[in-house]
Amino acid sequence: MSQKNILEIKKVQKIFHTKDKDVEAIRNVDLNVKEGEFISIIGASGCGKTTLLRLIAGLERDYSGDILLDGKRVEKAGLDRGVIFQDHRLLPWLTVEDNLTLGLEGTKKELQDQVKEYLHKVDLDNFEKVYPGQLSGGMAQRVSIARALMRHPRILLLDEPLGALDALTKMNMQVEISKIWEEEKTTMIMVTHDIDEAIYLGDRVVVMRPRPAEVDEIINIELPRPRLRSSSDFAFYRNQIINIFNQSIVDYAI
Repeated sequence: MSQKNILEIKKVQKIFHTKDKDVEAIRNVDLNVKEGEFISIIGASGCGKTTLLRLIAGLERDYSGDILLDGKRVEKAGLDRGVIFQDHRLLPWLTVEDNLTLGLEGTKKELQDQVKEYLHKVDLDNFEKVYPGQLSGGMAQRVSIARALMRHPRILLLDEPLGALDALTKMNMQVEISKIWEEEKTTMIMVTHDIDEAIYLGDRVVVMRPRPAEVDEIINIELPRPRLRSSSDFAFYRNQIINIFNQSIVDYAI
């Protein structure tokens, strides 16, 4: 039995209106996302992929076309969509525990149990009373992921969440995100400009053309998990995506 579509993006266009001119950021984007799927959206810096993520999140509201979540048009932000940004955005004056429970309802015991559960998921046991300034960049991003998951979103949106990390920490975090996704079964959509990251995490990789952003190609990643970056099959997908990028650059220049 096939999974149902949780998200439907239909003929979406986004134009930014400025005093001097109108800038078309997204043009005619179509994409369906199935429940529990991990989608990687990849493209060059400034191509409009983050704008698409912000539209899905409801952080940008003025667009044409339709973005439907569970059949309802997205017109504002909501708790059914969690967002993880490149910077962790933890409140520095609150402990990890207080950052995780801010705005949540429940008894103190219930919230403490949830904190322990989700810190365990991100491999940060016993860090409840630590402040964000005492954490490394990778650890802070793990707290950010735990905070989003504790709110049980229908879709978790990741906007280049590992872009500021060093190479080794980044690879370790990719492993952690993959494990969390497999355990939680939360639908995830991640924007990245890292080809290997897109392949390692995604069920499908959506390759975007330069601005205005359009879907160039959608590639099904048919590799078992956990994925081996050094395998010939992984290299096949990497080369395929590089070739698509190279061709889009040629087309864009023309």
